[in-house]
Amino acid sequence: MLPTTDHVISGVRCGVHDSDPGRYEAVVFVHGNPGPMDDWEELIPAVTPFARAVAMDMPGYGRAEHPRRFDYTIDGYARYLGALLDQLGVDRAHLVLHDFGGPWGLRWAAANPSRVASVTLINCGVLEGYKWHGFARVWQTPILGELSQLTTTKWGMKRALNAMSPKPMPDAFFDRVMRYADWGHKRAVLKLYRASKHVGTRAPEVPAFAKDLPVCVLWGAGDPFIGVEFAEKQKRYFPRAEVHVLAGLGHWPFIDDLEAVRTPLVGFLTKHVGRSD
Repeated sequence: MLPTTDHVISGVRCGVHDSDPGRYEAVVFVHGNPGPMDDWEELIPAVTPFARAVAMDMPGYGRAEHPRRFDYTIDGYARYLGALLDQLGVDRAHLVLHDFGGPWGLRWAAANPSRVASVTLINCGVLEGYKWHGFARVWQTPILGELSQLTTTKWGMKRALNAMSPKPMPDAFFDRVMRYADWGHKRAVLKLYRASKHVGTRAPEVPAFAKDLPVCVLWGAGDPFIGVEFAEKQKRYFPRAEVHVLAGLGHWPFIDDLEAVRTPLVGFLTKHVGRSD
């Protein structure tokens, strides 16, 4: 588990890992669903020799509080992320985003273009034309979603994900998720997915600065949730993007094969950390 300190943002406590609090520039790792930030624990050490690394558990996930009264929407999470970065004194962010971390981080970036140094998209991005996967459609359905969340077990999750993924996920992944899977977490998942039905159905809001933004796209080609065709599509919105399609890997490619993600990520970040692009 990553070492953390507690921070309170807008009345909601979260756990934060911060490798070097004294620096204004940071590589900011934002997890998605089901989290938590410990998904990054093997990737972060590759970054700390040359950059400050920040990761957090967002509300409803991991060590963060799982409150009933939080704005479990993309906008709500983007505001929370921004307030956290303000509190941490991160003025220049290299965002590393995965899953729902993509829309959360990109929404914050669109509102704060002067503070975004680069973006790495791992199996996420601008998803114009996206259609939700089967689990999401269940969670978006009242009553059925609640029943699904209430009856989820480690064994059932492991069986379902491993049947869909190109490589079996390690037990440690499922242990991390289930450690924090109280009803507050499950309620957060349902609220987030129900508030996000519009993803893929609206024209993307891509800010003008995106055309000059350094972007690295890393995509497990066997992702059963967000198809690999969206990897190359990111170049429509981020013309400077470099795209790495990772054969034989799934939705969590950094867990499937750490080195396959670490090598291009470190290569990309070392070109941009400490520079004004």
